[in-house]
Amino acid sequence: QVHLVESGGGLVQTGGSLRVSCQSSGQILRIADMGWYRKSPGRQRELVATVSGDGKTVYADSVKGRFTIGRDNAENTVYLQMSSLKPADTAVSYCHARGTFTSSGQTRDFEVWGLGPLVNVSS
Repeated sequence: QVHLVESGGGLVQTGGSLRVSCQSSGQILRIADMGWYRKSPGRQRELVATVSGDGKTVYADSVKGRFTIGRDNAENTVYLQMSSLKPADTAVSYCHARGTFTSSGQTRDFEVWGLGPLVNVSS
């Protein structure tokens, strides 16, 4: 079993910053990619930022230059440092991870979602 534990989020003023983190737990062999997606009213869920197991990062155009994703492989944890926040960034941010893990001695794929913390940016 693989699950995610998220922390961070909250209320911040425009121009402020927040940091969210996500730690995966379980007998994980490899994380293919891990990061955040977000959902706000009137919009479909969108990719915010992800980092692959080999270090490649992907950012939404709307957050490039403002958000930075990092990882701690030893703890199977990723974090997202968000700066210069805008009201449009207000959303529920969901951690997501894909990879492989061991179960009863066998290698299996996993894909899990966290219960996202709310990022609320006031004007």
